Amino acid sequence: MPDAMAGCLLLAALLSSLAGMGWLALSMQPHAQQVWARGCSRHTPGLLRLLGAVGLVVALALCLVVDHASMAVLVWVMSLVAGALTTAFVLTWRAHWLRLLAPWVRAVH
Repeated sequence: MPDAMAGCLLLAALLSSLAGMGWLALSMQPHAQQVWARGCSRHTPGLLRLLGAVGLVVALALCLVVDHASMAVLVWVMSLVAGALTTAFVLTWRAHWLRLLAPWVRAVH
């Protein structure tokens, strides 16, 4: 596989990990209140949890396409850490930025 293609796939894996961690964070009530200033509907957390899990699995699949299993899992775990740290920093600094991950969600009064 050409290096440019591998780099693009790894970047996609990193972005998928970031989105997955963001969706998992948004599925939690305290973080949803941080982002939307109110809670969200009853069914939204389940959908966000599912999207988060899918995002993390897609990241693993992309890593496995690029490299052999032992290296791919290592890179995947590092992308999970990067995604989790970035999500935590965004929640601390600019929580409203996470609205970009779920534009369809409307706050419930």
